[in-house]
Amino acid sequence: MKVFRLARKKYPIELSGKGASISGARWNSKGTEVIYCAQNRALAMAEVLVHLSLATLPSDFVMLTIEIPVEVSLEVLDPKIVNIDWNVFPSTFETPLLGDDFIKRNEACVLKVPSAVVKGDFNYLINPYHVDFYKIKITEQNDFPFDKRIFK
Repeated sequence: MKVFRLARKKYPIELSGKGASISGARWNSKGTEVIYCAQNRALAMAEVLVHLSLATLPSDFVMLTIEIPVEVSLEVLDPKIVNIDWNVFPSTFETPLLGDDFIKRNEACVLKVPSAVVKGDFNYLINPYHVDFYKIKITEQNDFPFDKRIFK
């Protein structure tokens, strides 16, 4: 399976989860390392754009294509265990705890979660501590300039 991630060139182009652990996000608390990826390039872009404006848009993004082999264990978040307001901004206290639990249990390498930005699409959280993590590779890296028309 291919998944996608936008990254900044000013940081090392690697899969570490350290960036998400600095401040936490929708599916992880501060201090919990996890790697956020999207099911397609458009979703990867949308997930970044909701946090930016034209004035704060960096010009050093690259789109990463990440290959997750079929044998890597995948868990799908059961939508019945999240509250009805799981996708509000800022996120509720509940969703980061679900991601933290996924990392702590360490039973699967990847967790499929719904996107809060694009209903019906999915993000994939990669556990950098799972035994299968080494099988996941960045297979492509391309400069990704944003089309400024998005902000009109």
